Amino acid sequence: MHKIIALKKNIIILLSILLLLTQTACEALKPKKVSAKDFPPDPRKRVEKNINEGKGFRAMGALKNKGTNYEFASANPLWRATLDTLDFMPLASANYSGGIVITDWYSENNSPNESVKISVRFLTNEIRSDALDINVYLKKCSDNSLNCSISKNNNDLVADLNLSILKRATKYQKEIIDRNKKENPYVIGEPKQGDAR
Repeated sequence: MHKIIALKKNIIILLSILLLLTQTACEALKPKKVSAKDFPPDPRKRVEKNINEGKGFRAMGALKNKGTNYEFASANPLWRATLDTLDFMPLASANYSGGIVITDWYSENNSPNESVKISVRFLTNEIRSDALDINVYLKKCSDNSLNCSISKNNNDLVADLNLSILKRATKYQKEIIDRNKKENPYVIGEPKQGDAR
């Protein structure tokens, strides 16, 4: 009998908490009344006010982030360049938020007893020589494929991969900058031609 009463009390408490949370959420979703007096009529001043208050974002500020705060994959030239460079190999894992790409074992038709696996870890979003940690693993198997040895083979292939990815990423970055210049030819704060100040 005591268990049933305790269970009913717990249910009533949970329902009360749920009702309170629902009311709080509904109040938070109500639109706030605003006045046009609070917003400057000049768009440049509105943008500046929003940025100072922490609303919105700065595109160039997002590109300067360091660490593992990766931008969306299609906007990240380093990520795109890595996937395009390793396009000929099957991928085992591509974790964008974790900043790592791992290929599956790959072998050419003429050498089925040797296969290669590549892992690329992103240390930064910036396109620079130390942005990537690339490892190449070589697997050699005997004829019966039961006895295989795996070795880390970080030689010229790593340097070639790094250079290829960085060159391609630089090209993608330049394309993004050129496209943004065409879409947004005016810098905030710069007057358009013909505008009088």
